[in-house]
Amino acid sequence: MSNNNTSASTGFSHEKVETNNFLMIVLILLVIAIGGLVEIVPLFFQKSTTEAVKGVEPYNAMQLAGRDIYIREGCYNCHSQMIRPFRAETLRYGHYSVAGEFVYDHPFQWGSKRTGPDLHRVGGKYSDEWHRIHLNNPRDVVPESNMPAYPWLEKTQVDPSVMAPRMKALRTVGVPYTDEQIAAAAADVKGKTEMDVLVAYLQVMGRALK
Repeated sequence: MSNNNTSASTGFSHEKVETNNFLMIVLILLVIAIGGLVEIVPLFFQKSTTEAVKGVEPYNAMQLAGRDIYIREGCYNCHSQMIRPFRAETLRYGHYSVAGEFVYDHPFQWGSKRTGPDLHRVGGKYSDEWHRIHLNNPRDVVPESNMPAYPWLEKTQVDPSVMAPRMKALRTVGVPYTDEQIAAAAADVKGKTEMDVLVAYLQVMGRALK
C-alpha cells in the first residue's frame, strides 16, 4: 500500500512513463546522453588518447597538402586507416592502430571500410615510384585492382597560398605548428604537384609505431 501511495504522490509511475510517448522519448534520450558522457568524457583525460606516441610529429606542409588530396579524392571511402587488434589484421598489416598516432589528424581517418587494403602502415612499404605508377594506373602494379586511376594528380600543381591558413587553423585546435613552419609552408609546396604531395603523405602513414 505504501509503495502505491508513493507512486501516486510523485505522479511518476511506470504506467505513466509507458503510456506517455513524449515522456518515454525524453527519458530514453536522457539515459543515452548520460551513458555517452560517462564513456566519452574520461577519454579526454587519458594520456593514451590525448598525447602523441613517441615518434609522431605534425604533418609537414607536403604531407598535409597530400592528406587534403587524399580526403578530397575520397580515398577513405575504400581504404580504412584503422588496424584492429585482431590476429588476422596484425599479421597482414602490422601493429594495431592506437589513438596516440592520430592526435594531429583533423579529421581522423579511422574506419573499417575495406574495398581496398588498410593503408595505416603503408608508409615505407613501397617506393615513391611504385605509388606514382599505382596512382596513374593501378592495374600496372596490381592487375586485379578495381581502383580508378588518378592521372590528373601528376598534372595539377598545389596552390601554395592555402597552406599557411590551413596550418593556422590546425594550430587553433591543438596541432603545435610553429610560426616558422607556417611561414615556410608556401615555399615547401611551391612547384609541387598533387601527385608529389599525396605520395609524401602515403609514405609517412603509420611509420612512428611498428
